[in-house]
Amino acid sequence: MSTLATDLQSKSADLADLEVLLRSNIAIVVIETSEEKKAIDLLLKLSIKLVKPLYQWTVTEGLVRIDLDLSNPGLPPESKLHKPVELFEKIKEINQPVLFALTDFHPYLDDPVHVRLLKDVALNYESVGHTLVLISHQIDIPPELDRFMARIQLSLPDRQQIETIIREEAKRWLQSQRNARLSVDQQLFNQLVTALQGVPENNARQLARAAIVNDGAITQSDIPRVMQAKFDLLSKGGVLSFEYETAGFADIGGLQKLKQWLQIRRNFFLGDQDVPKLDAPKGILLLGVQGCGKSLAAKTVAGVWQLPLLRLDFGRLYNRFHGETERNIRESLATAEVMEPCVLWIDEIEKGIGANETDGGTSGRVLGTFLTWMAENTKRVFIVATANDIESLPPELLRKGRLDEIFFVDLPDHESRCNILDIHLKKRNIDLSEFDVQLLSSHCDGFSGAEIEQAIVSGLYAAYAEQSELTQQQLIHELTNTRPLSVVMSEKIIALRHWASDRTVAAN
Repeated sequence: MSTLATDLQSKSADLADLEVLLRSNIAIVVIETSEEKKAIDLLLKLSIKLVKPLYQWTVTEGLVRIDLDLSNPGLPPESKLHKPVELFEKIKEINQPVLFALTDFHPYLDDPVHVRLLKDVALNYESVGHTLVLISHQIDIPPELDRFMARIQLSLPDRQQIETIIREEAKRWLQSQRNARLSVDQQLFNQLVTALQGVPENNARQLARAAIVNDGAITQSDIPRVMQAKFDLLSKGGVLSFEYETAGFADIGGLQKLKQWLQIRRNFFLGDQDVPKLDAPKGILLLGVQGCGKSLAAKTVAGVWQLPLLRLDFGRLYNRFHGETERNIRESLATAEVMEPCVLWIDEIEKGIGANETDGGTSGRVLGTFLTWMAENTKRVFIVATANDIESLPPELLRKGRLDEIFFVDLPDHESRCNILDIHLKKRNIDLSEFDVQLLSSHCDGFSGAEIEQAIVSGLYAAYAEQSELTQQQLIHELTNTRPLSVVMSEKIIALRHWASDRTVAAN
């Protein structure tokens, strides 16, 4: 099927769905969209087909008739009615069926007078037949109007339509430049198409245009920028954040078994056509000692799989108003679905869904919402949950089938400590030839990765104070004078390692 035919088919589907609602004796139709022009165009087509006049109301222009048939002398072509009360007085005067498109009416739904006026029109539908179509980016309908209304979701551009959008924007850019050429790699083109899925057409055009105009090419650096912009469009200031900085395997020392597990499953999750059709991996839980790289591992999944990384902050999730916390997590999960394929990082998950008898049951409802989503989700959202306290987590989350595996991130062994020292010394442009990494590793037995890094930082401060380069002896001095967590909290860490020994898979 051609792209033009696909585009027409999509618009035809929206038109058919909206027509069904307008013919179904429903008084209030809600179209929640950022594409106001698209919604109005659909209503214009249907007003002609249904032989119903179409009026549009905005707070700036008042009530204006916008359909093509202006021949009926009983209906004025234009009426400056800016206030909602005046608007509904005029609606009550019109005694034949009319379509009223009320754009950006959502702020007025907090006023009980306006709600009652809407209800009066709905109750009078059988005798007059007026249909009110509310169009806005977000509309919360008061419960007393629920039985009079229906919602419709306008379709988003599919993959073929997005390809056409990118080509049209590329052509427009080339026409605006003299002797310009556009560099396009097919793999990057496909990644851009994937990145633009899930947003309305006008936003897809803006993002595609920005990627092309930026440097006259579709490059690898364009993809994260597009994903960041797409996330900003979708997040609505919620509790989900976009982590622009990710990591690669070279950035993390040790965790060889986890790295191998991720490498094997990468192509299955991304839907590679060359691999057999198996169930896509759902996610992993990383349990372990603090500072041993659980958060860095989450960033590594996104970096190695070349996927956007979203972080769900349970600290911002909870809201003191009843029901708002559950709404926050629903909106966050919905945003993650639209950002697919992506990695959803839930840091210290036990703080959000762990056992809590003092929150009025909120954590239980959050857990229920999360488990239901995990069971029903069909989108490519890979969960990486991290936890420090396994005993706080509910057994419903830990059973097989919810997540693919539970990895234990232990204190690094000798070889892993050598890798960690190598990574952090190189990161600070320190000449490794002056250091015996094997000897240093033996001096930091029992250290976490974070503690090894901090010892290097402390050594650099000491070297700066002495106005010298960092030496091996200074670094050994810092390691010797550090009491790692494995010593300070030895009882808890021994108990954690004992618990994990036969219940989890070692990450290293």
